[in-house]
Amino acid sequence: MEHFYSSGIIGIGSYVPEKILTNHDLEKMVDTSDEWITTRTGIKERHIVADDQAASDLATIAALRALEDASIGTADIDLIIVSTNSPDYMNFPATACVVQDNIGAAKAATFDVEAGCSGFIYAVTIADQFIKTGMYKNVLVVATEIMSKITNWDDRETCVLFGDGAAAVLLSRVEEGLGISSSFLGADGSGGKYLLLPAGGSRKPASYETVEKKLHTIHMDGKEVFKFAVRVMGEAALKALDIAGLKPEDVDIFIPHQANIRIIDAAMKRLNLSKEKVYVNIDRFGNTSSASIPIALDELYRNGKLKKGDCILLTAFGTGLTYASMTMRWSK
Repeated sequence: MEHFYSSGIIGIGSYVPEKILTNHDLEKMVDTSDEWITTRTGIKERHIVADDQAASDLATIAALRALEDASIGTADIDLIIVSTNSPDYMNFPATACVVQDNIGAAKAATFDVEAGCSGFIYAVTIADQFIKTGMYKNVLVVATEIMSKITNWDDRETCVLFGDGAAAVLLSRVEEGLGISSSFLGADGSGGKYLLLPAGGSRKPASYETVEKKLHTIHMDGKEVFKFAVRVMGEAALKALDIAGLKPEDVDIFIPHQANIRIIDAAMKRLNLSKEKVYVNIDRFGNTSSASIPIALDELYRNGKLKKGDCILLTAFGTGLTYASMTMRWSK
C-alpha cells in the first residue's frame, strides 16, 4: 500500500500595518456611525497600509516570521503558494514570485491562488497534497490582503468592512496523528455576481469609463452574500468534521473567517459550540479576507492558547462564491 506522509504547520507568522482606522475615523469620511458598524458587523477598527506598501511587502514580513518560528532556512523551501485577492500586479507576475525573490527562496516553485476569503484553506489544502504524496517537503503558504486599495471609500456599505494584513504558515511532515485531518472545498459560481471587482480583467479592461465609475473597487450585494455565508459556513464545517470522523464536541478551537459577527454567531449556533471555543478578533482587524483565519491562528499561538494535539476547525466563505473548511491537530 502506498505510504502518505502526515502534513502540518511547523511555523507561523503574521503582520498587520501600523496605521489603525477606527469607526470614529469613518464617521468623518462617510455617512455612518460607530454604533451602526458595531451592531451590524462587530468591527471597531481595522489596520490600513501605507501608500507605498503592496501585498508582497506584507507577505514577505509574515513569511520571514513563519520561517523564523520554524527554524527553517529559505533554501529549504520547495514551494510558495500565495493566496490573495489584491495582488501586486493584476495579471502577472504572480505575487508568489515577488515573495520568492524578496526572501531569496531561489529553489522554490511559486504560484498564486485566487479563491476569495476561502483562499487560505484552499492553499493549505493544495500544500497538504504535495507533502502527503512526498513530492515536496516544505511548503510556504502566505495569505496577504490589501483590501483598502480596492475599496470604494464612498460606499458606506463596503468601506466599513475591510482591513489589511498578512499571515504565513510553513507546512512540512509531522508525526502521524497530528497535522491536517480533513479538508472540504466547495463553490457556487452562480453567485459570483454578488461579490466582484468588475474591471481590470479581460471582461472589462481598464478605461477612463471604468475608472470614473469606480469599477476597479469591490462591488457587493450584502444581503445575498450574508444569506450564502450563513448557510454554507455551518454546512462546510460539518462536512470537514464528518470526513475526519469528528463531531462538533471534539473541537477545541473554532476559527471562522472574520467577516461579520452575525455570520460567526450563526455558525457557532449551527455547530452548538460555546463562545469559549470560538476565536473572534474581527473587532480589531475587520475583514482581512483570506488572511483573517491565519492572523487569528497566529494570535492564538503567540498568546499561548494552542497546545500540541488541540483539535482546530477552520471555516470560510468568499467571493466566487467559494466555501471551505479544514480540521487539524495542532502540530507545534
